Amino acid sequence: MSTSAVEVSGEKVKAIWDKRLIEIFCNIFIKEILKGNRPGTHFTKDGWLKIMTNFEKETSKAYSQRQLKNRWDALKKEWKAWKKLKGKDTGLGWNPIKRTVDASDDW
Repeated sequence: MSTSAVEVSGEKVKAIWDKRLIEIFCNIFIKEILKGNRPGTHFTKDGWLKIMTNFEKETSKAYSQRQLKNRWDALKKEWKAWKKLKGKDTGLGWNPIKRTVDASDDW
């Protein structure tokens, strides 16, 4: 679980992210990308509005755009690290059946 804090009415309100929230979050982002609300590298204003609205509707959590963007950036960074780790450069692989990292005995 991870957190990020945003100031609301002078108080910091932490966004707490568990596995369920991250899955909902990712599904909402994917839908908005497929709808064309991320034409380049950034979401449109309408895309962000829909993301925030749908996230609150599905989770009952009114996280700010900043909190959602922070989570997006953190997940993107983790994904890049994961992709690099799975790549041929490290000599590691992924076993989709066991859902584990594969490594040679030498590694």
